[in-house]
Amino acid sequence: MSAGSTSEPLIVDGNDGKPILCLDFDGVLHSYTSGWQGADVIPDPPVQGAVEFLGLAVEHFQVVIISSRSHLPEGREAMRDWLAELVGVYDPTSDSWTVPHWFSSIKWPAEKPPAHVFIDDRAITFRGVWPSVGELLAFRPWNRT
Repeated sequence: MSAGSTSEPLIVDGNDGKPILCLDFDGVLHSYTSGWQGADVIPDPPVQGAVEFLGLAVEHFQVVIISSRSHLPEGREAMRDWLAELVGVYDPTSDSWTVPHWFSSIKWPAEKPPAHVFIDDRAITFRGVWPSVGELLAFRPWNRT
């Protein structure tokens, strides 16, 4: 298939046949207002609308959440726990969270997978024209402008 073809196949997950949506964690789901404090330290609230977006996205995509935290098991566990606390209901008798049905469909890989589309606050869409070094140096994520 040639570059720019409109009939390029979707990159899908083998398990459910949905296109893969890869979401960055910090700055996309987690507001990241406190900055980096460690792979397993996630102190800030979500970006407005993140939870509602996830609930909708899992209906249409295989949602994969990735971060620089992802290379460490404790980083992946911290992200899962952070999200479970946002969307779930805590049961003190079992010391566990009851989460919506869609929560278990989210994947938390150690490395960035091939995906149909990525949402990342620190990315520039490449459209066939290289940005200047000045543009790259001037780049700021949406929440730091």
